[in-house]
Amino acid sequence: MTGIPSPASILVVEDETFVRMVAVDVLSDTGATLYEAGDADEALTLIEAHPEIDLIFTDISMPGEIDGMALARRVHELRPTMAIVVTSGKHRLRDSDLPDDGIFLAKPYRAEQLVRAVERQLARAA
Repeated sequence: MTGIPSPASILVVEDETFVRMVAVDVLSDTGATLYEAGDADEALTLIEAHPEIDLIFTDISMPGEIDGMALARRVHELRPTMAIVVTSGKHRLRDSDLPDDGIFLAKPYRAEQLVRAVERQLARAA
């Protein structure tokens, strides 16, 4: 049994389709409602359309004008209560580098690490 509260809604933002599919699959096994975006623009559109989204899980390196760090900052401005988990295989950050107590999860991560990071953020936001 997972510690992710039900019904939780999570937005996964990742430009690499396979990586996004795996993250969505792992998180859907927790019972959460999942939304997917391939870039920051698509993510912002989904956030505007779905106020029920509780958490954003985003990669840093993405195509477009806004990368994952800028997206995390924008999300924090728009929805200060939304939990944030940021990931990257190229960048190494401390949690303190992220807006509002976000969590950094280095790639490659295991499924259990992703679920624990999401659980931790959702528990704190509750």
